[in-house]
Amino acid sequence: MKKYLVYIFALTAGLILLYSYTSLENEAREQVVFIPERPEPKLADFPKWKDSVSPTGQVKIPFVGKDFIGFKEALAFNESGGRYDVVNSLGFMGKYQFGAGTLQQLRINRKEFLRNPRLQEEAFRRYVLHNRKYLEKEIRRFNGKYIHGVKITESGILAAAHLAGAGAVKRFLYSHGRESASDAYGTRIEDYLRRFADYDLSSLTSNQR
Repeated sequence: MKKYLVYIFALTAGLILLYSYTSLENEAREQVVFIPERPEPKLADFPKWKDSVSPTGQVKIPFVGKDFIGFKEALAFNESGGRYDVVNSLGFMGKYQFGAGTLQQLRINRKEFLRNPRLQEEAFRRYVLHNRKYLEKEIRRFNGKYIHGVKITESGILAAAHLAGAGAVKRFLYSHGRESASDAYGTRIEDYLRRFADYDLSSLTSNQR
């Protein structure tokens, strides 16, 4: 009887050891995935220059209006929060988020551009004038018309050109919206045509300073 119990004990111990080894082997084969702790959300940083924040702490978009100043400040706030020192994940720089190619076209030094707010304002003015001249025929032809329910205006066209390039805006207009484009973050030409419509840019001239 005792001999029989010894056999049962040895068999049980062997099965336990075999199960433990198999479990450890399977566990070693499994891919270990570490799930990092999710950080708390952070509030966005908006410009806090003089007169940009109300006494209650609410951020005010500066220079609200429907003229050229209102247009450029609204576009800048949309692009960068109105900050001159911003560089996004794709390398676009400054208050109006210019790329290296555009700065080269305007013959502006990249390092000087980022640390010079006055140069950024001048670059934007020159770029809008360039696009206005390039798209002069399209502005005359499509101004006031609608494409897929979106009103086409001079300011909307120039904002869309800032987003996706003047060539892309031409293709959109002549294809009546069939050939659209968007930036790397998914903002479409239609979005800017709608968002920046009906600004009066008559005050913008080539001899403006």
